[in-house]
Amino acid sequence: MSFKLRRSSQVALLSFAILASMGAGDEESRFQSLGHEMMCICGCGQILLECNHVGCRYSDRMRSELVAGLDRGENDQLILQAFVQKYGTTVIAAPTRTGFNRLAWIMPFLALILGLVTSALIIRAWKERAAPAASARAGPSLTQNELDDFRRQAREETKL
Repeated sequence: MSFKLRRSSQVALLSFAILASMGAGDEESRFQSLGHEMMCICGCGQILLECNHVGCRYSDRMRSELVAGLDRGENDQLILQAFVQKYGTTVIAAPTRTGFNRLAWIMPFLALILGLVTSALIIRAWKERAAPAASARAGPSLTQNELDDFRRQAREETKL
């Protein structure tokens, strides 16, 4: 009987260790994920975790605030909202996909499609345009006498 109890306690301890270690890397992955969703506000225009601005006063403080939020057990949305309230909407690297910000996601694709359609219509119109007739390009037809008059006039005007 003691063997079964000992074996059960070992299985329970092993299960607890496995479950506890499964969440160990979770904080680091959340830190990386949230840190890449935010911008550093120092003006460098870089992602928070990639800010390599020498002497940046903001990135270290913002990283420690992110770690503090994770340590408090806040969810991702709550942490992001806290940063938005403190630093403004420019702290978010990409616009949200809700409400009016949806236009920021749709407009580039819409502009690309509109440009391609417009280009196709212009090219089609150029192809369908009738080519000018060959006789119209040659200019008005002149008689032999008119050509001789022009040649004589050119000779007289070019004599020095």
